[in-house]
Amino acid sequence: MPGKSRFHDLDLAPELMHAIQDLGFTYCTPIQAESLPAALRGRDTIGQAQTGTGKSAAFLLTILNRLLTVKPEERFASEPRALVVAPTRELALQIGKDAEGLGKYSGLNIVTVVGGMNYEEQRKQLRDHVVDVLVATPGRLIDFMRSQDVFLDQVEVLVLDEADRMLDMGFIPDVRRIVRATPQKDHRQTLLFSATFNFDVRILIDQWTRDPRKVEIQPEQVTTDRVDQTFYLVPESDKFGILERILREQEPERCIIFANRRDLTRNLCDKLNKHQFKAVLLSGEVSQDKRIKTLERFRSGGVRILVATDVAGRGIHVDGVSHVVNYTLPEDPEDYVHRIGRTGRAGAKGISISLVSEDDAFALPDLEKYIGKKLPLTQP
Repeated sequence: MPGKSRFHDLDLAPELMHAIQDLGFTYCTPIQAESLPAALRGRDTIGQAQTGTGKSAAFLLTILNRLLTVKPEERFASEPRALVVAPTRELALQIGKDAEGLGKYSGLNIVTVVGGMNYEEQRKQLRDHVVDVLVATPGRLIDFMRSQDVFLDQVEVLVLDEADRMLDMGFIPDVRRIVRATPQKDHRQTLLFSATFNFDVRILIDQWTRDPRKVEIQPEQVTTDRVDQTFYLVPESDKFGILERILREQEPERCIIFANRRDLTRNLCDKLNKHQFKAVLLSGEVSQDKRIKTLERFRSGGVRILVATDVAGRGIHVDGVSHVVNYTLPEDPEDYVHRIGRTGRAGAKGISISLVSEDDAFALPDLEKYIGKKLPLTQP
């Protein structure tokens, strides 16, 4: 295809090309095409890109290719050669899974450590084996640094994914400690990704990278044409009744219902089950093992309704989501785009329904500005 970059032309290690072929990838996504040539040469790279644009493959290919082509003299357990730090458990697990796929023939050992999962098991993986790539959430990584189960002084490539989210979630002091434990910026390659480059993120970039290549991928027209968006103006007290009607009349194949707060998602999920709808919950308070099982049940069709918060929802990549319902509008317009982006994937049509009460209406002007169009409010 003219104008598209092929993985074939990037001079990647044969073990990686084999895995890429298995995964059925031929052409790079825009962020891969623009960041990989410089990153593969060892240059620091900063990418501005939303989730779902292929950025994890961009940094993972950079890491794996380096580890396959540069051989270190001797190796010890607990000393990873590459480190990826991500803000949430879901994202870290997703990156770990992608790394396994791309590293299938590499013989490299990829370890993921996140909070909420078996600590001892993760500790053994770090202490008893030579680790090539470590994917981690900040809190759990700091735990292992404290107990001296991991040492970061041999890190050749450092990746900070979703830097803006790490700021929002208060992780920056932890991330500073982590970065300080790695070699100085002249002696490591740093790749940093963020959906937004606000002032705070820019300061971090200057501190942690040297002469980086900057790649900015504009989000595809923020709300895709493949999603039919409806906004119902409803009193707060009528929301549940209307949600019930939507579920009964439209019988969604797979539906994600988003709400802003954990307590609200929990109550909503309980209420749905009391009304004979089989629903499961995904929020920050659900333990990691349970979250994975919940997502698998939803993915396999064992349950069709998933109630989620934004933090939990960012890591959801499930094809065949027919409906997204915004039980409350998010405060951040970008979260709205993330939410409705869960449907209408892979070329299918999606349906998004937002229930807008007086409390939600204040979020509308910002949302309209962000999307760049007026949103029609209708009565259900």
